[in-house]
Amino acid sequence: MDSELSNIGSGEYIDYKGKTADPRQHGGIRAASLACVAHSSNMVTNFMGTAFMLTLLWGFISDSYITRFTTFILSNVLQISGLLMLTYQAQNPNLQPPENKTPSYVQALFLYVGLYVIAIGVGGIRSTLAAHGADQLDQTNKSLISSYFSWYFFSLCIGGLLATSVMVSIEQKYGWSTSFTIMVFVSSLALCTFVSGFSLYQYKRPSGSSVTRIIQVLAASIRNVKVSTAGCLNHDVIEQLLPREQTHEKFKVLNKALMDENIDVAQVKETKIFLGLLPIFLITIMMNCSVAQIMTFSVQQGNLMDRKLHNFIIPAQSIAVIPIIISLTFIILFEQFKHMNKNKGKTTNNKIYQPLFRMGIGLALVSISMFLASIVESKRLEAFKDGNKLSLFWLLFQYTLLGLSDTLTLGGMLEFFYSEAPESMRSICTSLSWCSSSMGMFVSSVLVTISNSISGRFGMEWFGGKDLNHSRLDLFYALLCGINLFNFSIYVYFAKRY
Repeated sequence: MDSELSNIGSGEYIDYKGKTADPRQHGGIRAASLACVAHSSNMVTNFMGTAFMLTLLWGFISDSYITRFTTFILSNVLQISGLLMLTYQAQNPNLQPPENKTPSYVQALFLYVGLYVIAIGVGGIRSTLAAHGADQLDQTNKSLISSYFSWYFFSLCIGGLLATSVMVSIEQKYGWSTSFTIMVFVSSLALCTFVSGFSLYQYKRPSGSSVTRIIQVLAASIRNVKVSTAGCLNHDVIEQLLPREQTHEKFKVLNKALMDENIDVAQVKETKIFLGLLPIFLITIMMNCSVAQIMTFSVQQGNLMDRKLHNFIIPAQSIAVIPIIISLTFIILFEQFKHMNKNKGKTTNNKIYQPLFRMGIGLALVSISMFLASIVESKRLEAFKDGNKLSLFWLLFQYTLLGLSDTLTLGGMLEFFYSEAPESMRSICTSLSWCSSSMGMFVSSVLVTISNSISGRFGMEWFGGKDLNHSRLDLFYALLCGINLFNFSIYVYFAKRY
């Protein structure tokens, strides 16, 4: 991070008493590891896509006004409060509608308030926990930061594995009341675990509203866009202090904001860095759109396929565990490989360790996955027409590649946005990773609607049948493959110029 940016959110860390943090007592791997444990527990309740959108708001609050530690505590309390509401509703017959009956206004209100409170809480957890954990580490040790985000993502996958296996089984066997009670306990335990390290942590001081500063720079640049800087000695001198990297030169017009006496170099740099991250963020949305298919169409496909394994019927939903296991395995092997190279004295600056490169591989795998998914679905439809059923295990190809893609892309995004963000905006920039996931889900729904509407004008709606046996999901997957190929080419263009 450039020295001039130290004027904004000067990189000062404090301990729980408000004094300057001592690196020998505060921060470090021990403090960062508590964030991984807490997140693994909280993943059990991460089931609402809208929560990801709220991460931007929470990220703004934690960067600008209160510490990430405080933001996490507040959001975790909100999450637990929402879970308590749902637990109480699950145990109170008066708050449950009779079977096959529409819930009353009060019953529906109680449910939705509980769900949205959880969503708000989860948004705060997602936006602050990863950044708070990384804050504990030596910011000059890029390899350590990279490993931290790998293990953070590993803990996230562990939480997802528990949610899709253990918690689902408990809910089916013992009911919602028991599963909600367990989630309240687990979330409370996670909160206690996190708080127990308060004396170990170093805390990043809030630096005021970064959004306000960015708006000021943009406004000043627009006001001065037609003003010549020739002869403005002070401006020319300051302009020489601005970074010469290609990334920042793309926004050279923003240098005109320095003609405003209220704008300093640090503000302009902060704005340039943030704007430089946005193209990468936008490109990853399409990848998450494809990943969203795992939670929708792939499960529906599985229900229509041969799910027998000897005398056992495999639940279609259980196949969603496979990409999580693949992610866990990949992270372990990747970190072990990196550790072995480090012990051999080999540098970890190889491009394979760089987040932009890993994200690129992930985006390429999405295209391949959608191509294979289209072929498998086409074969499944052919088998249906012949009165047969394709084996469920044919879905392993798309699940495997999407699992690897999600690990490479999302894990790389977390590391990239944190490492490249201005110190004053690390929470909100890290939140871009989760916001991309949420927007990917929304884009998926929009694409289904648009493709269905357009295909209907040519004689047959792709999703106009009563089920997938009478639809054209294979063509939709082919469309996603084409879009992702185009998306990947755009990513390569911007990644090379970052």
